[in-house]
Amino acid sequence: MGLWVAQIVLAIIFALSGAMKLSMPAAELAKMVPGFPLFFLRFIGIAELAGAIGIIVPALTRIAPVLTPLAASGFVIVMVSAAVLHLMRGELGEVAVVIVLGALASFVAWGRFKLAPISA
Repeated sequence: MGLWVAQIVLAIIFALSGAMKLSMPAAELAKMVPGFPLFFLRFIGIAELAGAIGIIVPALTRIAPVLTPLAASGFVIVMVSAAVLHLMRGELGEVAVVIVLGALASFVAWGRFKLAPISA
């Protein structure tokens, strides 16, 4: 039950974040995340949406359920990268959120790889 709750929370957060990066006008997005090219931010938005789908749909449908812990592992990589970026920029408040999301994604990856894997 806890794994499903974590998966749903991560899916919602990353789906909203990805949708925002894809739908926000370029000028506003550039102000919000300075120093990154627009195509890279849009790519991250697509990856976040794909991860949000990947952390729920394969486990729910039992079609290629190994994609669920792989999606969670991808979120861990993204959160480690985000933590490094925020630390380099001195944005300590954002680091706390990133650590919590990374820990939640790690829990899902471990849980779906080892604790309670879902069979096809």
